[in-house]
Amino acid sequence: MIRIGTRGSRLALWQAHFVQRELDRHGIASELEIIKTQGDRVQHLGFDKLEGKGFFTKEIEDALLEGRVDCAVHSLKDLPTNQPEGLVLAALSYRAAVEDVILIHRDRATPGAPLQLPDGATIGTSSNRRKAILRDLHPGLKPVDIRGNVPTRMKKALSGELDAVVLAAAGLERLELDLSELVVVRCSPREFVPAPGQGVMAVQTREADIEIRKQMSLLHHPIVGECTNVERTVLNQMEGGCSMPLGVYCEKDQLGNYHVWATYAPRVDGVLRRVQISQSTRAGLPERVVEALLSEPAI
Repeated sequence: MIRIGTRGSRLALWQAHFVQRELDRHGIASELEIIKTQGDRVQHLGFDKLEGKGFFTKEIEDALLEGRVDCAVHSLKDLPTNQPEGLVLAALSYRAAVEDVILIHRDRATPGAPLQLPDGATIGTSSNRRKAILRDLHPGLKPVDIRGNVPTRMKKALSGELDAVVLAAAGLERLELDLSELVVVRCSPREFVPAPGQGVMAVQTREADIEIRKQMSLLHHPIVGECTNVERTVLNQMEGGCSMPLGVYCEKDQLGNYHVWATYAPRVDGVLRRVQISQSTRAGLPERVVEALLSEPAI
Protein backbone atom coordinates (compact mmCIF):
# COMPACT_ATOMS: atom_id res chain seq x y z
CA MET A 1 0.00 0.00 0.00
CA ILE A 2 1.55 3.27 -1.15
CA ARG A 3 1.02 6.21 1.22
CA ILE A 4 0.41 9.49 -0.64
CA GLY A 5 1.16 12.77 1.16
CA THR A 6 -1.05 15.73 0.29
CA ARG A 7 -2.36 19.03 1.59
CA GLY A 8 -5.96 19.07 2.76
CA SER A 9 -7.51 21.74 0.54
CA ARG A 10 -10.24 20.71 -1.90
CA LEU A 11 -7.93 21.20 -4.87
CA ALA A 12 -5.02 19.33 -3.27
CA LEU A 13 -7.33 16.43 -2.42
CA TRP A 14 -8.73 16.41 -5.97
CA GLN A 15 -5.16 16.12 -7.25
CA ALA A 16 -4.24 13.37 -4.80
CA HIS A 17 -7.41 11.41 -5.63
CA PHE A 18 -6.60 11.80 -9.34
CA VAL A 19 -3.17 10.23 -8.78
CA GLN A 20 -4.80 7.53 -6.65
CA ARG A 21 -7.20 6.67 -9.49
CA GLU A 22 -4.34 6.60 -12.02
CA LEU A 23 -2.37 4.22 -9.79
CA ASP A 24 -5.47 2.06 -9.34
CA ARG A 25 -5.73 1.73 -13.15
CA HIS A 26 -2.30 0.09 -13.00
CA GLY A 27 -3.31 -2.19 -10.12
CA ILE A 28 -1.40 -0.20 -7.48
CA ALA A 29 -3.20 0.33 -4.15
CA SER A 30 -2.72 3.58 -2.20
CA GLU A 31 -4.02 5.64 0.70
CA LEU A 32 -3.89 9.37 1.48
CA GLU A 33 -2.08 11.10 4.34
CA ILE A 34 -3.13 14.74 4.84
CA ILE A 35 -0.33 17.07 5.98
CA LYS A 36 -0.73 20.74 6.94
CA THR A 37 1.92 23.12 5.56
CA GLN A 38 3.11 26.59 6.53
CA GLY A 39 1.12 28.05 3.65
CA ASP A 40 -2.03 26.43 5.05
CA ARG A 41 -1.42 27.64 8.61
CA VAL A 42 -0.47 31.25 7.83
CA GLN A 43 -3.40 32.78 5.93
CA HIS A 44 -3.02 36.45 6.87
CA LEU A 45 0.26 37.12 5.00
CA GLY A 46 0.94 37.50 1.28
CA PHE A 47 3.34 35.03 -0.35
CA ASP A 48 6.12 37.62 -0.42
CA LYS A 49 5.88 37.98 3.38
CA LEU A 50 6.32 34.26 4.13
CA GLU A 51 9.88 33.19 4.91
CA GLY A 52 11.88 31.09 2.48
CA LYS A 53 10.58 28.93 -0.36
CA GLY A 54 8.36 25.88 -0.42
CA PHE A 55 5.75 27.06 2.06
CA PHE A 56 3.18 24.71 0.50
CA THR A 57 5.59 21.77 0.25
CA LYS A 58 8.25 21.64 3.00
CA GLU A 59 6.27 19.73 5.63
CA ILE A 60 5.18 17.17 3.03
CA GLU A 61 8.78 16.78 1.84
CA ASP A 62 9.88 16.30 5.46
CA ALA A 63 7.31 13.48 5.80
CA LEU A 64 8.74 11.87 2.65
CA LEU A 65 12.30 12.09 3.90
CA GLU A 66 11.29 10.65 7.28
CA GLY A 67 9.46 7.73 5.64
CA ARG A 68 5.99 8.67 6.91
CA VAL A 69 4.71 8.74 3.31
CA ASP A 70 5.98 7.07 0.14
CA CYS A 71 5.20 9.79 -2.38
CA ALA A 72 3.67 13.26 -2.46
CA VAL A 73 1.38 15.06 -4.89
CA HIS A 74 2.01 18.78 -5.40
CA SER A 75 0.97 21.53 -7.74
CA LEU A 76 4.16 21.84 -9.78
CA LYS A 77 4.08 25.63 -9.60
CA ASP A 78 4.34 25.41 -5.79
CA LEU A 79 7.52 23.30 -5.85
CA PRO A 80 10.92 25.00 -5.49
CA THR A 81 13.12 24.24 -8.50
CA ASN A 82 15.87 22.63 -6.39
CA GLN A 83 14.77 19.33 -4.87
CA PRO A 84 15.80 18.57 -1.27
CA GLU A 85 18.65 16.06 -1.18
CA GLY A 86 17.20 12.55 -1.40
CA LEU A 87 13.99 13.52 -3.25
CA VAL A 88 13.15 13.46 -6.97
CA LEU A 89 10.18 14.15 -9.23
CA ALA A 90 9.00 10.77 -10.50
CA ALA A 91 6.08 11.90 -12.69
CA LEU A 92 4.31 14.94 -14.09
CA SER A 93 0.61 14.84 -14.97
CA TYR A 94 -1.23 15.99 -18.06
CA ARG A 95 -1.43 19.78 -18.29
CA ALA A 96 -4.85 21.29 -17.60
CA ALA A 97 -5.91 24.68 -18.97
CA VAL A 98 -2.81 26.76 -18.33
CA GLU A 99 -4.24 30.27 -18.35
CA ASP A 100 -5.26 32.64 -15.59
CA VAL A 101 -8.91 33.64 -15.35
CA ILE A 102 -10.36 36.94 -14.12
CA LEU A 103 -13.69 36.49 -12.33
CA ILE A 104 -15.71 39.71 -12.16
CA HIS A 105 -18.80 40.53 -10.11
CA ARG A 106 -21.52 40.81 -12.75
CA ASP A 107 -22.48 44.39 -11.67
CA ARG A 108 -18.86 45.63 -11.91
CA ALA A 109 -18.00 44.36 -15.41
CA THR A 110 -17.40 47.09 -18.00
CA PRO A 111 -17.52 45.74 -21.58
CA GLY A 112 -14.99 47.49 -23.80
CA ALA A 113 -12.65 48.40 -20.93
CA PRO A 114 -9.29 46.62 -20.59
CA LEU A 115 -9.94 43.22 -18.97
CA GLN A 116 -13.61 44.38 -18.75
CA LEU A 117 -12.79 46.35 -15.60
CA PRO A 118 -13.13 50.12 -14.99
CA ASP A 119 -10.42 52.34 -13.51
CA GLY A 120 -10.29 52.00 -9.74
CA ALA A 121 -11.67 48.45 -9.70
CA THR A 122 -10.39 46.23 -6.89
CA ILE A 123 -8.94 42.89 -7.98
CA GLY A 124 -7.84 40.17 -5.60
CA THR A 125 -4.50 38.36 -5.92
CA SER A 126 -1.48 37.75 -3.70
CA SER A 127 0.73 36.85 -6.68
CA ASN A 128 3.43 39.37 -7.55
CA ARG A 129 3.49 37.93 -11.08
CA ARG A 130 -0.19 38.65 -11.55
CA LYS A 131 0.09 42.10 -9.97
CA ALA A 132 2.93 43.05 -12.34
CA ILE A 133 1.02 41.86 -15.41
CA LEU A 134 -2.20 43.55 -14.29
CA ARG A 135 -0.29 46.79 -13.80
CA ASP A 136 1.07 46.47 -17.34
CA LEU A 137 -2.29 45.68 -18.94
CA HIS A 138 -4.49 47.99 -16.83
CA PRO A 139 -2.61 50.48 -14.59
CA GLY A 140 -5.90 51.80 -13.18
CA LEU A 141 -6.71 48.64 -11.21
CA LYS A 142 -6.23 48.32 -7.43
CA PRO A 143 -4.76 44.89 -6.53
CA VAL A 144 -5.77 43.56 -3.10
CA ASP A 145 -3.94 40.70 -1.34
CA ILE A 146 -6.15 37.67 -0.76
CA ARG A 147 -5.39 34.20 0.59
CA GLY A 148 -7.38 31.03 1.10
CA ASN A 149 -8.44 28.10 -1.04
CA VAL A 150 -9.92 28.48 -4.53
CA PRO A 151 -13.63 28.61 -3.50
CA THR A 152 -12.86 31.13 -0.73
CA ARG A 153 -11.07 33.46 -3.15
CA MET A 154 -13.78 33.07 -5.78
CA LYS A 155 -16.42 34.16 -3.23
CA LYS A 156 -14.62 37.50 -2.79
CA ALA A 157 -15.87 38.45 -6.27
CA LEU A 158 -19.17 36.59 -6.02
CA SER A 159 -20.14 38.48 -2.83
CA GLY A 160 -19.00 41.86 -4.16
CA GLU A 161 -16.37 42.26 -1.43
CA LEU A 162 -14.00 42.78 -4.37
CA ASP A 163 -14.82 43.76 -7.95
CA ALA A 164 -12.79 40.83 -9.34
CA VAL A 165 -10.26 38.11 -8.51
CA VAL A 166 -7.61 36.30 -10.55
CA LEU A 167 -7.39 32.50 -10.32
CA ALA A 168 -5.81 29.68 -12.31
CA ALA A 169 -8.19 28.07 -14.79
CA ALA A 170 -6.91 24.60 -13.85
CA GLY A 171 -8.18 24.80 -10.28
CA LEU A 172 -11.56 26.15 -11.32
CA GLU A 173 -12.01 23.38 -13.87
CA ARG A 174 -10.80 20.57 -11.62
CA LEU A 175 -13.19 21.63 -8.85
CA GLU A 176 -16.03 22.15 -11.38
CA LEU A 177 -17.02 25.40 -9.68
CA ASP A 178 -20.18 27.20 -10.81
CA LEU A 179 -19.10 30.46 -12.49
CA SER A 180 -22.50 31.31 -13.97
CA GLU A 181 -23.07 34.29 -11.64
CA LEU A 182 -19.73 35.88 -12.60
CA VAL A 183 -18.32 37.50 -15.72
CA VAL A 184 -15.39 35.29 -16.80
CA VAL A 185 -12.40 36.71 -18.69
CA ARG A 186 -10.01 33.99 -19.86
CA CYS A 187 -6.55 35.49 -20.36
CA SER A 188 -4.25 34.37 -23.16
CA PRO A 189 -1.19 32.64 -21.65
CA ARG A 190 0.89 34.39 -24.30
CA GLU A 191 -0.11 37.79 -22.91
CA PHE A 192 -1.01 37.08 -19.28
CA VAL A 193 1.88 34.64 -18.90
CA PRO A 194 1.28 31.94 -16.24
CA ALA A 195 3.57 30.75 -13.49
CA PRO A 196 6.18 28.13 -14.45
CA GLY A 197 4.52 24.71 -14.23
CA GLN A 198 0.97 26.07 -13.91
CA GLY A 199 -1.74 23.48 -14.52
CA VAL A 200 0.51 20.47 -13.80
CA MET A 201 0.59 18.03 -10.89
CA ALA A 202 3.92 16.60 -9.75
CA VAL A 203 4.53 13.30 -7.97
CA GLN A 204 7.58 13.40 -5.71
CA THR A 205 9.34 10.36 -4.22
CA ARG A 206 12.53 9.39 -2.44
CA GLU A 207 15.45 9.00 -4.81
CA ALA A 208 16.45 5.67 -3.28
CA ASP A 209 12.98 4.09 -3.69
CA ILE A 210 13.59 2.63 -7.16
CA GLU A 211 10.47 0.43 -7.16
CA ILE A 212 8.11 3.30 -6.30
CA ARG A 213 9.84 5.51 -8.86
CA LYS A 214 9.19 2.85 -11.50
CA GLN A 215 5.53 2.63 -10.50
CA MET A 216 5.10 6.41 -10.59
CA SER A 217 6.79 6.70 -13.98
CA LEU A 218 3.70 5.00 -15.43
CA LEU A 219 1.87 8.30 -14.84
CA HIS A 220 4.45 10.57 -16.50
CA HIS A 221 3.67 12.80 -19.52
CA PRO A 222 6.97 13.33 -21.39
CA ILE A 223 6.04 16.44 -23.44
CA VAL A 224 4.69 18.15 -20.33
CA GLY A 225 8.01 17.29 -18.69
CA GLU A 226 9.98 18.84 -21.55
CA CYS A 227 8.03 22.11 -21.57
CA THR A 228 7.85 22.57 -17.81
CA ASN A 229 11.57 21.79 -17.56
CA VAL A 230 12.22 24.84 -19.75
CA GLU A 231 9.91 26.98 -17.60
CA ARG A 232 11.39 25.86 -14.30
CA THR A 233 14.97 26.16 -15.55
CA VAL A 234 14.26 29.81 -16.34
CA LEU A 235 12.85 30.24 -12.83
CA ASN A 236 15.90 28.52 -11.34
CA GLN A 237 18.36 30.64 -13.29
CA MET A 238 16.50 33.81 -12.29
CA GLU A 239 16.91 32.56 -8.69
CA GLY A 240 13.23 33.12 -8.11
CA GLY A 241 10.44 31.55 -6.13
CA CYS A 242 6.68 32.01 -5.89
CA SER A 243 7.07 35.68 -4.96
CA MET A 244 9.12 36.69 -8.04
CA PRO A 245 7.15 38.73 -10.64
CA LEU A 246 8.03 36.16 -13.32
CA GLY A 247 5.83 34.32 -15.79
CA VAL A 248 7.13 31.61 -18.15
CA TYR A 249 5.11 29.46 -20.55
CA CYS A 250 6.51 26.93 -23.05
CA GLU A 251 4.64 25.13 -25.84
CA LYS A 252 5.85 22.38 -28.18
CA ASP A 253 4.26 22.41 -31.64
CA GLN A 254 3.53 19.45 -33.94
CA LEU A 255 6.83 19.95 -35.76
CA GLY A 256 8.79 19.61 -32.53
CA ASN A 257 9.64 23.31 -32.14
CA TYR A 258 9.55 25.00 -28.73
CA HIS A 259 7.95 28.41 -28.18
CA VAL A 260 8.46 30.36 -24.95
CA TRP A 261 6.65 33.45 -23.68
CA ALA A 262 8.00 35.15 -20.56
CA THR A 263 7.34 38.27 -18.50
CA TYR A 264 9.45 39.75 -15.74
CA ALA A 265 9.43 42.88 -13.60
CA PRO A 266 12.39 43.72 -11.34
CA ARG A 267 9.77 44.93 -8.82
CA VAL A 268 6.00 44.53 -8.64
CA ASP A 269 5.64 48.22 -9.50
CA GLY A 270 8.47 48.14 -12.07
CA VAL A 271 8.21 48.13 -15.85
CA LEU A 272 7.23 44.70 -17.18
CA ARG A 273 9.54 43.08 -19.71
CA ARG A 274 8.12 40.70 -22.30
CA VAL A 275 10.05 38.09 -24.28
CA GLN A 276 9.05 35.54 -26.95
CA ILE A 277 11.66 33.08 -28.22
CA SER A 278 11.26 30.00 -30.45
CA GLN A 279 13.76 27.35 -31.48
CA SER A 280 13.86 23.75 -32.68
CA THR A 281 15.52 22.27 -29.56
CA ARG A 282 15.52 22.91 -25.83
CA ALA A 283 19.31 23.20 -25.76
CA GLY A 284 20.22 26.68 -24.51
CA LEU A 285 16.60 27.84 -24.67
CA PRO A 286 16.18 28.75 -20.97
CA GLU A 287 19.50 30.62 -21.06
CA ARG A 288 18.33 32.67 -24.07
CA VAL A 289 15.09 33.55 -22.27
CA VAL A 290 16.92 34.62 -19.09
CA GLU A 291 19.42 36.71 -21.05
CA ALA A 292 16.59 38.44 -22.90
CA LEU A 293 14.59 39.10 -19.73
CA LEU A 294 17.58 40.64 -17.98
CA SER A 295 19.15 42.55 -20.84
CA GLU A 296 16.46 43.63 -23.29
CA PRO A 297 15.09 47.16 -23.00
CA ALA A 298 11.81 47.22 -21.12
CA ILE A 299 8.80 47.12 -23.39
